[in-house]
Amino acid sequence: MKKKVTLLGSTGSIGLQTLESCKRLGCEVVAISANQSVELLEKQARAFQPEYVALADASFYKDLKTRLADMPVKVLAGMEGLCQLAALDQVDVVCNAVMGMVGLLPTMSALKAGKTLALANKETLVVAGHLVMETAAQSKAAILPVDSEHSAIFQCLQGNDRKNLRKIILTASGGPFRGKTKEQLRQVSLEEALHHPNWNMGAKITVDSATLMNKGMEFIEAMWLFGVSWEQIEIVVHPQSVVHSAVEYEDGSVIAQMGTPDMAIPIQYALTYPQRMETNVKLLSLSDYGQLTFEKPDLETFSCLSCAIEAAKKRGLYPCAVNAANEQAVALFLQGKIPFYKIPECVQLVLAEADCKANERYTLEDVFQMEQTARNMVLEYCRV
Repeated sequence: MKKKVTLLGSTGSIGLQTLESCKRLGCEVVAISANQSVELLEKQARAFQPEYVALADASFYKDLKTRLADMPVKVLAGMEGLCQLAALDQVDVVCNAVMGMVGLLPTMSALKAGKTLALANKETLVVAGHLVMETAAQSKAAILPVDSEHSAIFQCLQGNDRKNLRKIILTASGGPFRGKTKEQLRQVSLEEALHHPNWNMGAKITVDSATLMNKGMEFIEAMWLFGVSWEQIEIVVHPQSVVHSAVEYEDGSVIAQMGTPDMAIPIQYALTYPQRMETNVKLLSLSDYGQLTFEKPDLETFSCLSCAIEAAKKRGLYPCAVNAANEQAVALFLQGKIPFYKIPECVQLVLAEADCKANERYTLEDVFQMEQTARNMVLEYCRV
């Protein structure tokens, strides 16, 4: 398993767990990156001895360069640095665990270079699905999903003909506010939104799970990853997070991937594919759970999810617009500048009013232009 790995976003939740997997598997970590976490990135560089490190925020470059002056490591910065790491010749697998749209260009660089991409950055496929999949097809680069749900679907498809796939069943925990009304959500605090019942994740993705926007993004992502239409995806709320997702074949058979809620499994599978290896996660005991429950999502109360599905139906730049609106709104919420209930309001506004191209033909320039337009609409609406 001596694979050589580039890890973008090494200081985030997925990044930290990916480094643990690399250590356990004996993978060589060739390059790592972070946004601004200089101190932690320095510690990681000393622990894993990579050839390259990079900071997305170039203003922290000098600090990191000084800290690592005694090490034979190349220090890079900015988007150019991230893209360079994503395309290194000696690397076998590029794991993109960067949060937000900043992950798009490194993804494109890795795919253009023909790298196997372990993708944990949802926004890449949400905002520019057709560009990403076209690039992967042209370079014959493999995209291996790291999200637990998409990894589950990917695993359920192994050994079967995609032509026989009838439906994807995408499971959702329902987040911390499952069963609450719209009125109750008006009283939600930041602390409550950051308390997920099953998963330990970063702040932004935890808020997205609370609004169910995260599931909406996964809905769009699944369309691109598995080449299905929106009609072929069913979202099912499954509070126990044991069934990570399932697929239904045309003969009526439903195959599900199950396990304890632990990201170590999908992360490791992306690194070892097509092999499986032992992990240190707690093994699943169905008798301990006793029962597993399933229900339909409340699309009216959790309107971020319904907006994402509507954007998926419209295609074009609509997914990009709602993603950017959500990204900006969640940032304002985390900064204490808007209440929780304003997040879906922002997403609805942009979906309704943004001038999006409702077709598949758009450029990267169009994507970034739409991102800025949507962000500005949110800032103007929130008056911040």
